[in-house]
Amino acid sequence: MSVSYKSFSLDEEINRRDVPALKFHSKVLGSGGENLFAAGVADMDFKAPPSVLNALQKRLSHGVFGYEAVPDGLLPSLSHWLYTRHGWRVDQNHILRAPNILNILAIAASLFTEEGDGVIVQPPVFFDFFDVIKENNRSLVCNPLILKDGHYRMDIGDLERKASDPRNKMIYLCNPHNPVGRVWTRDELRVLGDVCANNNVLVVSDEIHGDITFADYEYTPFGSLGADYADNSIICLSPAKCFNIASCCSAFTHITNDTRRQAFQTENSRLTVNKNNAFANVAMEAAYRDGGPWLDKVITYLEGNAELVNNRLKNVSGVELIKPEGTFLLWLDFRRLKLSPEDLMSFLRDKAKWAVTRGHVFGEEGAGFARLNIACTRTKLDAALTQLAVAIDNLQRQ
Repeated sequence: MSVSYKSFSLDEEINRRDVPALKFHSKVLGSGGENLFAAGVADMDFKAPPSVLNALQKRLSHGVFGYEAVPDGLLPSLSHWLYTRHGWRVDQNHILRAPNILNILAIAASLFTEEGDGVIVQPPVFFDFFDVIKENNRSLVCNPLILKDGHYRMDIGDLERKASDPRNKMIYLCNPHNPVGRVWTRDELRVLGDVCANNNVLVVSDEIHGDITFADYEYTPFGSLGADYADNSIICLSPAKCFNIASCCSAFTHITNDTRRQAFQTENSRLTVNKNNAFANVAMEAAYRDGGPWLDKVITYLEGNAELVNNRLKNVSGVELIKPEGTFLLWLDFRRLKLSPEDLMSFLRDKAKWAVTRGHVFGEEGAGFARLNIACTRTKLDAALTQLAVAIDNLQRQ
């Protein structure tokens, strides 16, 4: 059935429990979680772009789902998107496929570091970085972000010290940053890139949230900084977040260095992770080719949701919003409530009826914080904020 862009509404409430959506599943919410505000897992409650839905319907109607090659239009649609949206002109020969971004991170660590080598991360940061490093028997090296006056920045002095240790061979960069919502500037990325290049530290940049940036901020693909920066990097890309197609898409890695790209391609073949899924191919090509207007509408809606959170929390003592620059994930500071990490999560779940992501899973620097997913209807978000305000008021009256 055709879906019209003009009739598309982000205010539509969709019962995601009709399918085994992870965000609403008992695996995440636990026992008795049916009435919780589910805002933990990082996907959206919005339907995918009409262009994607139409393309999937057309592919489904064909009825034959045998082995397929990569569609001729997929990589051109991606490269056109990167250039027109972000000013990054890429050579399609430098792009390889992968099942997902975590797969890229794991293969990069396996290929370009040895067991026991250090991989630098910048906590509080996406928790799966820690798991990939541990599961590949690499050493976790933390270069914590600095929080001052409600704003996060990189600790370049500490990064220089960590990068100068010859045992540390790689950094996992999160650009834009999950969970703190920073959209790193071109200058910040250049400084990091210079430190890493000068110390032979390879930059592996997770840029899955790159397409969701707010007004006055601009996502800079690390690979777009220049040839030298691109040569010392592996860029991880995917439409999973920005087009809300995480369960029916794959990922891409951009590698300009010929030796590393050939090694990565060989490893992909060895692990047989280079197969094609007809529906993922169709969804991704349609998203990159025709999904721009939908994404623009989503970003505007998310900005409105972020402003709602900001305005509501001005009247709630005990919680502070770290100003977001991008992504649909907000980083909330609850430290003034003086609750332990475990007590904070119990309070949010039992009293506010919130199921959000625990701050301390992003590293010890996240203790006292929580990550809130605002990619939901404004009505649902507004009701959840009322629940939080009432719960905090009751707590402070005790």
